[in-house]
Amino acid sequence: MSDPAAPAPPPSPARKPRRTARRVLLVCLALLLLAGAALGILWLQLQAWAARPMPGQGASVEVDIPKGAGPLAVAELLAARKVIDDPATFVRWLRYVKRAAGKLKAGELAFRDDMSPEQVLQVLLDGTPVTHRITIPEGLRLDEIAALYQQAGLADAAELERRARDPALARALGVPHDSLEGYLFPETYQFRKPVPADEILKTMVAGTRKLFSPEWRARAGELGMSELQVVTLASIVEKETGAAAERPQIAGVFHNRLKKGWKLQTDPTVIYAEILATGRFDGTIHQSDLDRDHPYNTYRRAGLPPGPICSPGAKALEAVLWPDTTKNMYFVSRNDGTHQFCPTLECHNAAVQRYQRGGGP
Repeated sequence: MSDPAAPAPPPSPARKPRRTARRVLLVCLALLLLAGAALGILWLQLQAWAARPMPGQGASVEVDIPKGAGPLAVAELLAARKVIDDPATFVRWLRYVKRAAGKLKAGELAFRDDMSPEQVLQVLLDGTPVTHRITIPEGLRLDEIAALYQQAGLADAAELERRARDPALARALGVPHDSLEGYLFPETYQFRKPVPADEILKTMVAGTRKLFSPEWRARAGELGMSELQVVTLASIVEKETGAAAERPQIAGVFHNRLKKGWKLQTDPTVIYAEILATGRFDGTIHQSDLDRDHPYNTYRRAGLPPGPICSPGAKALEAVLWPDTTKNMYFVSRNDGTHQFCPTLECHNAAVQRYQRGGGP
């Protein structure tokens, strides 16, 4: 029989710590849920930001991404060009959301000022370089072509000209001359930066070389002309007229003079000789220029000059290979872009009086 006055046993000491551990676990789970929710909200905000386009007008923006540039440097470059608005957020998004920090391409890339960060990143991942178009007109000298490439930001003019005048490069490209003058084919080209000078020259020379098909070479042989002579005469024809229909007539006159052993006496060669001799041309041919004893001065030297004076187009080359059959030996400008052709000196002098000296019909 138990003693009613005996005290109750004390509570178990293990229950309180167990409840505390449970509370800590619940708090941790709550914090984890809150953190997850916060991360989810941040992720959604980043996704929304990445899909929002910049308030631009759709203008093209070219950005040169240096090789080895890190995500922050790239983002700052893009922000400076107003392609993105928040470089820090862009870096966090591509690093932690897209996991693309190490996949960015270098080079000159094309963006728009109204792209979303998602679209911007795609350009960085694709790495498709900007293509630059440049049009080289017919009849330009080597130095003028080099200047156009410099204006387009594709080459240094001095370096391009220096390489084009290197006899070793001319030989390597199969050009039968000591420079590439006359062989830089006038055409519209597309290049991607950076482009080496030799690549530009090789591409342009290929355009001229491609024209000399077996048919063209056979025709040059029939005329007793070398490839260089064809290109040289075509460069003179190119400079003498801007009227396409006149090229075969001009070529016919020069062929007649060459057959008779006459001097060509063509002003563009005098100008070229002056540029080679003095480095400039003031726009007027002086008597001293006509009297200059220079290999390119066809008023002093018979036959063709040593090489081309500019880069002729395909039509000028064709005119030299298939000139008009004519008895004309002279031509004089009508001052409207066309010429008066004459078979005799008497006819020529009358045309000069009419069109150059204001003597009337």
